[in-house]
Amino acid sequence: MLTHLSLRLRIFLFFVLMGLGGLSLFGVALVLGYRKAIAGEVSSGFVLSGTIAGFGLLGLTAGIWLLFDENVAKPIERLAAGLRARAHAGVDGGVDAATAKYLGDLAPAAEAMSRQLSETTLHTASAIAAETERLTAERDRLTALLTEIPVATVVVNPAHQIVLYDGQAAGVLAQIHTPRLNALIFDYFDKSAVLAAWKQMSKQGKEVSLIANGTEGDQTYSLRLKPLEQGSGYLLIIDGAESHIDPDAARPLIYDFDLLEQNAGTSADATPLADLTYVVFDTETTGLLPHKDEIVQIGAVRVVRGKIVPGEQIDTLVNPQMPIPGASTKVHGINDAMVAGAPLADKAVPDFHRFARDAVIVAHNAPFDMAFMHRHGKRLGLEWTHPVLDTVLVSAVLFGASQTHTLDALCDRLGIIIPDALRHTAMGDAFATAEVLCKMLPMLQARGITTFGDMLAETRKHGRLLEDLN
Repeated sequence: MLTHLSLRLRIFLFFVLMGLGGLSLFGVALVLGYRKAIAGEVSSGFVLSGTIAGFGLLGLTAGIWLLFDENVAKPIERLAAGLRARAHAGVDGGVDAATAKYLGDLAPAAEAMSRQLSETTLHTASAIAAETERLTAERDRLTALLTEIPVATVVVNPAHQIVLYDGQAAGVLAQIHTPRLNALIFDYFDKSAVLAAWKQMSKQGKEVSLIANGTEGDQTYSLRLKPLEQGSGYLLIIDGAESHIDPDAARPLIYDFDLLEQNAGTSADATPLADLTYVVFDTETTGLLPHKDEIVQIGAVRVVRGKIVPGEQIDTLVNPQMPIPGASTKVHGINDAMVAGAPLADKAVPDFHRFARDAVIVAHNAPFDMAFMHRHGKRLGLEWTHPVLDTVLVSAVLFGASQTHTLDALCDRLGIIIPDALRHTAMGDAFATAEVLCKMLPMLQARGITTFGDMLAETRKHGRLLEDLN
């Protein structure tokens, strides 16, 4: 019956209940005190009356608060989070009627508004679909054309960060390390040689040729630097280098021209969340004790300006140099035979460390995964100074601490599907966490949490969640 009452009447009944409960308590207290008084124990009667009334009111207030919190405050919090998910993260699905059943007409009204917004969005999307299709076709033709040109091309912004690389350049860069959008070009080629050529190019305003060593191994590369218009960076062309990639494999053109305007040197705390580069990772291990168990798989993807960058990933098995318990194999499907020829942590961890350079590291329940990295880093001389963001805590900020914050629950809430074959694999969970992050970034902005510093201040309020998980 209560579900059919209006919200105003329901809240009125909360206060009526409090008032009637208070009067009843005072009545009981007075009767008991009066009995004491007529028995000649006047002072003890007053004490008894006051004690019963005081503790009774405290209990009544706590009970009313619990009812109000469970039936009004929490549902409003969940309803608001759900609306933000639909408005800012593109999540489909209606309002949870069971959650909001005691909120009167609020839930149906929110559902109607959300449905109208969705219909308007669909109408707008259909109006621009033809133009989007045309632009996509042009981009695909450009990609195919640049892929066929036998010259490796990289566009670099004034801060020496990679803005674009084509399929040929991806193959060459991969000889040194995983190609990474927004990474410094100095991660791949000798800094002093490139800087000297860049200064010469800037002074003369024309193309400059140079020979530069790669930052890994003893291979040298013939490079050309060509200035872009209006001092917006330069084009780096790699001549005469063979790429070790399948010539028939798809080699997309990777770019984000907004990075041409990016300024270097801003601290992570002051940087807008949407402008940061994130490396989202996950590990599979021999067990749940970071101080003695070992890594058996690392999966990582990169997110630049709120989008997962295709092809920029690490997906490697790791030889733990110890038997993998059967209970762990049942979870992630990795056995001793699969890791027998895999690289050791001595190689896999430094490779990941370099992959994550100048990025915010993101993980779901980050303290667990980072504990393995810190332990190996201490042994290998690696410093993990990266900012770290935990999607468990971001979920608590957006959806409330009382909600479930497992990766499965988050994916369910945000409409993300993890293929069964990838569930409980490092790459599958890393990719799902990256999708979760991309959905939550605009939701955070809508809450007024715009910088990484803002985000840290909010997540610190929910640190207890991680203590409970670990």
